[in-house]
Order: sequence, then structure tokens, then C-alpha cells
Amino acid sequence: MKYPQIITSRTQRLRLRLQRLYRLFRGQYWFPHVPLALMLILAGYWVLQGGFGSHWYLGLRTLVSGEFHLQLRKLPSLFIGCGMMTMGLGLLWRSRLAWMVALLLAVTATVNVLLGKQVHGELLAAYFILIVFALLLGWRHFDRSSIAASTLFALTSVFMLLLYATFGAYYLGAEFKPHITDLVTALYYAMVTMSTVGYGDIIPQTPEARLFTISVIVLGVAVFATSLTAVIAPLVSQSLQRIVSRKGKEMKRENHFVVVGNTPLAANTARELAKRGLAVTRILREVPEPGESKNADIIVGDPSMIETLREAGAEHAAAVLAMLADDSENAFVVLAVKEFAPNTRTVAAVNDAHHLSRVKLAQPDVVIAPQVLGGELTAMLLAGEQVTPDFVMQRVFLNAGAESSAPA
Repeated sequence: MKYPQIITSRTQRLRLRLQRLYRLFRGQYWFPHVPLALMLILAGYWVLQGGFGSHWYLGLRTLVSGEFHLQLRKLPSLFIGCGMMTMGLGLLWRSRLAWMVALLLAVTATVNVLLGKQVHGELLAAYFILIVFALLLGWRHFDRSSIAASTLFALTSVFMLLLYATFGAYYLGAEFKPHITDLVTALYYAMVTMSTVGYGDIIPQTPEARLFTISVIVLGVAVFATSLTAVIAPLVSQSLQRIVSRKGKEMKRENHFVVVGNTPLAANTARELAKRGLAVTRILREVPEPGESKNADIIVGDPSMIETLREAGAEHAAAVLAMLADDSENAFVVLAVKEFAPNTRTVAAVNDAHHLSRVKLAQPDVVIAPQVLGGELTAMLLAGEQVTPDFVMQRVFLNAGAESSAPA
């Protein structure tokens, strides 16, 4: 075996071992969203501490009461710190929206620290960069459209814009007619401008005040439109999933076949099983097109998650067929079934001949390798060798416990 193949094989084995530890410690319930949320909340705390000192919460309290005069240079720290702590809560729901906003805030915080002059700024920047890489590595785990997280994002966006508009109007108060001399009047002007009502009782007089008013109007329209979309989109998505899975919820899932994936092999296998009068439940990562879900029992979710397998009735199934395009994901599905429903038969599809030995590490009951067969049959036919039915069956259905003569 060549050196690159040895490295790949060891990497795959290490990955499978890590996956087993992940299952052992119930990582699907807390990793990586809980550590990332704590990291982001801690980052927000440090940003606020750097901008307002160790007693930053006292400053925020007096700020709300109107007794504390906020300096303009501290506004970025206020926005970034509060945003990080709020989006940290959103990450607990594995919200994709919270993940995107958290990534944007981490990048912004890095730039803000590097441009500013803060104590231990290099360490803070390194920590923020670490958060960016951790968020990028864990992006697959944040795939939910959570109504709670979307509502949290909407409220945070409106609150941040309200702070910007209120304190901006307060600091530019002398450039309005009449002058804005207190926070209550500034808040009134901010609300009137953000909502594009415009009573006309307070008028900007200077170019700076007019540009500020324009920015508040544009940001107000953008924030309200984005917030409305963020709240409505999860509602529509959940309604579609309920419609797709409605037939499946009424079905008694027992002695059925669970087909995982939306590859041609998975679709054809599910169709042929259904033609023979066998009950089939399919697990897909995304909501299918309306035509694809006709007369089908479909579960939408992550097939390697125990919750998804439980919803599909894997513990009562005749077999679970992992037929995803990624061979490593097929191995992970098999491992999840082995843990959750050890008495259920498992079938793993192999798309690449080089992955046969690695998929077998997951110990599926049957390994199906139709694509491995294609190249070998073509070579045999062109070479004039005899092809027997036993040979074809041996190559298509490879017993997981036996050694295969297929090329590794």
C-alpha cells in the first residue's frame, strides 16, 4: 500500500473512532453548539469589558436610565458585545441565522480590536479568529430554522438600530431644529424616523444631520424587512415539513425499510421496494420537490442523528439502507443505527472502491457496491472473460464480515 493511502486509511480510522466517542458522550445533544455558544458569550463579555471596563453592566444600566453619556467611540463595543451575547443564545438552538450573524460579529470584532488600541488586543484578536475558524468548521451542525432564534435576531437587530438612531440623534442634537437636548426626544425622533412616519416637527439642518437621517431610514427599512423575513421563513419551512411528513406520521412504521439519501441508487431502491408492496420510509436532508413526495413516507432531517432515526422507526425496521453519496456519511449512519437499534439490519452503499475496507469498520450487515462492479465488468467483457451470476452477486453484495477481492 502506498504512503498516501496509508495516511488516508489512518485518517479514516481516526475519524470513525472520534465518531464513536461522539456517540458515547451523546455529542449530538451538546456539541458543537454549546461550546461555541459559550465561546461567543465570553467574547461578548470581553468586548463589553474592553469598552466599558470591568463594571460594564453598571454603565449599561445608567445608560438605559439616561444618566450616563456614551462616547461615540464606544458604540462599536456596545453593538458587538451585546450582539455576541445575544447570538450566543441563538447558537444553542443550532440556528443557521444565528450562525451567520455570529460569524459576521466575530470578523467585525477582530477588525475592531486590530484597529483600536486595547490592552491585550492581540490575544483578543487571536481568540476572535479562533471563534471564526470554529464556526466555519461546525457550519453543518447549524442547519435549523428556529423561530425562537429568528425572533431573537429580529429583536436584537431592532434594538441595535434603535440604539444607533437614538444616540446618533442625541449627539447631533444641536444640528436639528428644534435642538434635541435629551434622550427621550432623541428616542422619539429615532422611532419616527425608523418607521418612516416623519411628522416634520424635528428637522435636520446640516448635511451631517441629513445624512444621518437618511442612514436611519435606509437601515430601518432593511432591518424591518430582514427581521420579518427571518421570522416568517421558519414558519413556512416548518409548515412544508409538516405537509411532507403528514402521511408518514399516520403510518405505522414497523417491519419497514428505511432508505437514507436522495441518490439515484436510494431513489430506485425505494421505488422498487414500494412496487413489491413493502413499506418504505425515506430520510432526506432537505424538503423534496412537491412531485417527489407524492405517496411517499418521508422524514426530513440529519440521518446520523438518533432523533431522526427514531422518528423514522429504525428500531422497528426490517433494515436501514444508508445510500448517501458520501461513503463516510454512510458509515456514520450505520454506527448510529448500531448504537440506537442494534437488532436492526444495516446496509451500506459504497461509491468508491478505495473506501470498501473503511466502510467495513462500521460493521454493516451488508455492503452494496454496484458502482464498484461497473469497472470490473467492463474490463472482463472487453477481455473476453466469462461473467457468471454468482460473480455478479458476489461483487454487488459484499458481506461486511468477509474479505472482498475487489480492488482496494
